[in-house]
Amino acid sequence: MAIGTYSELQSAVADWLNRDDLTTVIPNFIELAEAELTRNLRHRKMITRASLTISAEYTATPSDWFQTQSLILETDPVTQLEYLTSEALNAKRANSVAAGKPLFFTMIGTEIQAYPSPDASYTGEIVYFAEIPALTDSNTTNWLLTLAPDIYLYATLIQSAPYLQDDARLQTWASLYQKKMLDIDISNERAQGQTSARMRTTPLE
Repeated sequence: MAIGTYSELQSAVADWLNRDDLTTVIPNFIELAEAELTRNLRHRKMITRASLTISAEYTATPSDWFQTQSLILETDPVTQLEYLTSEALNAKRANSVAAGKPLFFTMIGTEIQAYPSPDASYTGEIVYFAEIPALTDSNTTNWLLTLAPDIYLYATLIQSAPYLQDDARLQTWASLYQKKMLDIDISNERAQGQTSARMRTTPLE
């Protein structure tokens, strides 16, 4: 059967589990799978950008933010902010707390900490990995379900295992999931002209 919508994914999971009594818990399996996929998948379709107003030391990230790639100030010329660990940024702050145009940033939870603290209101742009959009009854599909329904299916089946307890099929699903994750990594790298077998972006967190 085709798996292109939220309801079709739920039906496929029920079919693969050979169970018709899991209607209320399959959405939980899907939600857990999405959390796992957001943590482990890095794909070009997850990369997005958003404008920010940076007018204070701390600035909130977009609501779907998961991991920062880069941050700029739209000055003339454009200012590329350098990422520092929180420890390194605090070391700079220990030498001077004077306000100025931000040159560095770190991530504190879901907030951007800029240094120097802005002396004015700056327009910035953040490029980041967004969370995988959650499937719901009103949001019936997303880019990952369209691109790789097999990954969605196997990831969801894996999340069912603790609930079903000692399902002998877990190792098969896990093996298929890992293979499909490798396949999508390689496909993504080829699409971006990369030649390495596998690449992960270092988190700026």
